[in-house]
Amino acid sequence: MSEFLSQYGVLILSLAAAGLFAGLVAGMFGIGGGSVIVPVLFFLLDGMGFGETAMHVAVSTSLATIILTSIRSVMAHQLHGAVDWSVIRGWAPWIMLGAAFGIGLSGLMSKQMLLGLFGSLLVLLSLQLIFGRPSWRVAEEMPRGAARAGLGTGVGTLSALMGIGGGTFGVSLMTLCGMPIHRAVATAAGWGVAIGLPGAIAAIFVGWGREGLPPLSLGFVNLPAFALISVFTILMAPVGAALAHRLPADNLRKLFGLLLALVAVRMVWQATGL
Repeated sequence: MSEFLSQYGVLILSLAAAGLFAGLVAGMFGIGGGSVIVPVLFFLLDGMGFGETAMHVAVSTSLATIILTSIRSVMAHQLHGAVDWSVIRGWAPWIMLGAAFGIGLSGLMSKQMLLGLFGSLLVLLSLQLIFGRPSWRVAEEMPRGAARAGLGTGVGTLSALMGIGGGTFGVSLMTLCGMPIHRAVATAAGWGVAIGLPGAIAAIFVGWGREGLPPLSLGFVNLPAFALISVFTILMAPVGAALAHRLPADNLRKLFGLLLALVAVRMVWQATGL
C-alpha cells in the first residue's frame, strides 16, 4: 500500500482536487468543468511521460466526465425551476453533430495544434469571464432555423475540441439572446450531455490503437481518470448550482477568469515549443 501511495498518491490527490473544483465551477458558472480538468490532466500526463497523447487524452477524458456532471448539475438546477427544456431539445441535435465532428477533427491534429487551440480559446473564455456582462444583448430570443443549426454545430465542435461542456459558450450565447443569467446557467448545464456523450464515443474510436496512451485507456478516454474525476464532480456540481442561486458571483467569475488566463498563457507558450 505504501508503495502504491508513493507512486500514485500525487496523481490521485490531483485528480480528486480537479474533480472537486471542476464540479464547483460547473455548477456555479455553467462554464463546463473541462476548463479545469483539461489543463490538470494535460500537465499530469505530460509529466508522467505521455506527452504525445496527453492533450488528446485530457480533452477526451474531460468530455466523458461531463456526461455525469451535466446530468447532476441540470437536476440540481431543475429543483429551482430554472431549466428551459425547449432550448435543450431544440439545440441538442446540432450540438451532438458538432461534438462528433470536433472529436474527429481533433484526431487529425498534432499535440501542439490541439494545445495551441485550447490555450487560445481559453484566453477568450477568460476575457469573457473578466469583462463580460449579463446585460449585453444582440437579440431578444434564441435563434431558430438555419441560425440555430449553424450556431449549435459550432458550439458542439468548439466544445469538443476543448473538452468542455456547453455552458462555456452556451451561457454567453443565451444571455446575449435575452435569457436571464441564472436561467442561462441552468439550461446550458443540460447541453453537456449533448457534447460529452457523442464526443466521448467518437474519442474512443478515433483514439483506438494509438501508441503512447496511458494505461487503462479506451481509445483517448482514460478510465481511471474518468472514474475518479467523475465521483468528485458529481459531488460538487449540486453545491455549485446551489451557490449560483445564492451568491452574487461577479467577483468570483473575475478571479476565476484571471486564473484561467494564466493557465491559458502557459499552454499557448508550451505549444510554441519555446
